[in-house]
Amino acid sequence: MSPSAVRSSTANDLFKDDLKLSIVGLGVEYPPYRVGAQDLETVAERFYPHPQSTALKKVLSINRYTGIETRASVGNVDHPLVNSPDPPTITELNKFFREHGVKLSVGACQKALKEWGGSVDEITHVVSTTCTNSANPGFDHFVTKELGVRKGVEKTLLHGIGCSGGLAAIRTAANLALGMSYRKKPAKILVFACEISTLLIRSELDSIDKNQEVRIGVCLFSDCASAVVISNGIDDSHASEPIYELLGWKHELLDDTEEDLGFDVDPMGWKVVLSPRVPALAAAAVSPAFQDLIKSLPAFHTRDIPLTAADFDWALHPGGSTIITGVEQAMNLTPEHLRASYDVYINYGNSSSATIISVMDKLRNMEDQGRENIVACAFGPGIILEMMILQRRTALGNLLAEDLD
Repeated sequence: MSPSAVRSSTANDLFKDDLKLSIVGLGVEYPPYRVGAQDLETVAERFYPHPQSTALKKVLSINRYTGIETRASVGNVDHPLVNSPDPPTITELNKFFREHGVKLSVGACQKALKEWGGSVDEITHVVSTTCTNSANPGFDHFVTKELGVRKGVEKTLLHGIGCSGGLAAIRTAANLALGMSYRKKPAKILVFACEISTLLIRSELDSIDKNQEVRIGVCLFSDCASAVVISNGIDDSHASEPIYELLGWKHELLDDTEEDLGFDVDPMGWKVVLSPRVPALAAAAVSPAFQDLIKSLPAFHTRDIPLTAADFDWALHPGGSTIITGVEQAMNLTPEHLRASYDVYINYGNSSSATIISVMDKLRNMEDQGRENIVACAFGPGIILEMMILQRRTALGNLLAEDLD
């Protein structure tokens, strides 16, 4: 795919130098269990005994070389929903998510709220996302109810955007916050994402075995909830320092890719669509999107030496090892630039929309000080590319001090 295949509608839009938008609280909640490559093989052997089909053999072989050591899961290999005679139905999955997905989300939100230091009564908006539940009312209704969020708070639940959901939710919240800034009103927006994917193992294995489909999603996905609190800086009375400043963002549609990445509804849950083209498509799209986004940020144009991708830390959604390495090579990065993405991928797997916030959390908690600016990037069905430039608060303080001098 050439860079021209990236459709841009905002390439000439400029962001103000200081949007006064910041992430002031961040929380991640993983479930207690960890599953490895051997666990997938154990389930396959229980329900699809030898001789195994050609497709299943191939998937199990891929499973051994994903680069993931453990995946976070709501249950172990003996979980009842994974070991029934038939795969769990969408009704059973919804019931489970209503209890355990809500619980994970509440835990992540409470961590973000605690770090922010404000009261839940100060929350003005809620933006949330999931692709592993589609019930009405949405899971956000039950999460906010459990948290004690005021009934009149405006809520937005995003669906159909898969792994790009975490960044899309932050982008949506940022635009809402800017609207409140225009009205000179405070915005304290709670953003959260939650996915429970590991219980889809039986449904995926069924399709692999019966339909002879090589479906690698079953080797990659995990469970997680994550949350952030975003502020527009108006009436900020809390002492906590912002974690990240939001400088600008970009949303791109890659032409003719609807069939390459998706999450199809099925009586037994959802089925991951992930074509072999995705890593190359993703790698080719990142550079033009990055260049467009940098052009939209005037603060970066005053430097004597133009910024390159290697001047940033990268919080890349770890959709798979070939996606990470593909972007690394395309942008002339090193594994060190993507250290947080690799860490989350290896130790927790791909938790779809909730993962990008986990990568952002990992990056800010790593021992090294890191680069002052960060590129956050994720891909979702469509294919949609979401990209955002963040700045560490300490770096922002240094730049302001330089301006005063």
